[in-house]
Amino acid sequence: MKKQWIILIVVLLLLVVIIIIAIDLRSTRTANRSVNKFALDISEQIKVDPSLIGYKEVRDYNIEAKSPGGIAIRNQKIYMVADNFLQVFNTEGNQLFKVTLPYEARCLDVSKQEEIVIGFGNRVGYFNGKGDLLWISDTLNSRAFITAVATKDDLIFAADAGNRVVHRYDISGKYLDNFEGGEDGGDMPGFIVPSGYFDLKISNDGELWIVNPGKHAFDNYTDEGDLRGYWANGSTDINGFSGCCNPAHIAFLSNGSLVTSEKLIVRIKVHKPSGELVTVVAAPDEFKENGVAPDIAVDDKDNIYALDYDRKTIRVFAPK
Repeated sequence: MKKQWIILIVVLLLLVVIIIIAIDLRSTRTANRSVNKFALDISEQIKVDPSLIGYKEVRDYNIEAKSPGGIAIRNQKIYMVADNFLQVFNTEGNQLFKVTLPYEARCLDVSKQEEIVIGFGNRVGYFNGKGDLLWISDTLNSRAFITAVATKDDLIFAADAGNRVVHRYDISGKYLDNFEGGEDGGDMPGFIVPSGYFDLKISNDGELWIVNPGKHAFDNYTDEGDLRGYWANGSTDINGFSGCCNPAHIAFLSNGSLVTSEKLIVRIKVHKPSGELVTVVAAPDEFKENGVAPDIAVDDKDNIYALDYDRKTIRVFAPK
């Protein structure tokens, strides 16, 4: 008799445990969960006053690629690297030529003479205007991750997010040196690159500008890598840049204003060289939620081209 009571008690305890587990599972379903007060709420940050938007989307070009890399514009031609191809289009979207590259490409820049420099992850290549390979650099170290390249006169700059430095080559392909940003004995730190976003561009005045993404800053350097000045704006409002590291990509308008593309809260904006917001080009609701920050380029009419990685299109925004 005593043994039967023990068995009954054990069975009842098991039933109680099963009921508790069932209740717990039901309460943790998505529909029944309580609001997580610690969750990141960016609902206010993605709202943009329509009066701040000074551009409108006027057209787009579909692209065929598994992994779009980057875009550049020179003399009304659109240059794009995707997968292991270089493709060149006119502004009507018609392909002028397509070239197979030796490696998968991530970024590119085009000189005034329409010669093309391309970043391949851990090396740099240089091509003529027809897409013929002129030279390719030696492989950098195993940490190297080239995210942006720029050419100026007889120099080539390559931003390396893996090593947090900018490499310098001459136009013949000779490796010169690298620099890690900041200033000797100054308050400005070197490049802080928490993720794979690290951009640089040559302005229309021929000045080298480099994004210091972890500081939400723009650094202006001499060709030799000496810091000339900078501005920064880490902020959650529309005027600044938020997240671990922003902006993701930059370009320049004809008047020297900076065009910026951001991740997390995906948007495109225009800032004065001194940092003040000029206008919004595209608000977050025009991109995929939690999408990838588009690469950007500007033509000679100040139209802004955005390589939308999520939609796999090149989108064109014109001033209103």
